[in-house]
Amino acid sequence: MKNHVWRPLFLVVIIVAGILVARTLLVPDDFGVFDRGYMYGWYRLSNEAEWKTVRVKYKTSQGCLECHPAQYNDIRESVHSAISCENCHGPSYEHPLDPVGLNIDRSRGLCIRCHAQLSYDNARGTIPGINPATHYPQAECIMCHYPHNPARPNPKHRKPEVTP
Repeated sequence: MKNHVWRPLFLVVIIVAGILVARTLLVPDDFGVFDRGYMYGWYRLSNEAEWKTVRVKYKTSQGCLECHPAQYNDIRESVHSAISCENCHGPSYEHPLDPVGLNIDRSRGLCIRCHAQLSYDNARGTIPGINPATHYPQAECIMCHYPHNPARPNPKHRKPEVTP
């Protein structure tokens, strides 16, 4: 064969050999392959102890039920039932050890994340959208809506005295 065939072929062989040598040197022996073959993908058996020390940030809504049954039951009976408490309140990894650590966001921005009116139809299925610039822009959503069950009026607040 001519040089124009051997040179690129030789270059490809060197590159593949370099990749295999680098993989042998850089990838741990226990990475991904175990007694049942390459089953867990990006998994390193020797890393289990390290992951056991990582603190879980999210506890799911079940973690809220023990101390907050009224709010838990309210949200489970509402259109917000598919939303985890931590979507709005943040991760509860320090709560109840640190009650101040749990964020209670009462801003319009939190509701607008899901309820902003979008310019195309059926963007979010049945989630109602509002235009935040025209729908009571001076008021927080909780003044009219009870967040755990927005179909009910918020018993702690009254509607602002302006037109929508």
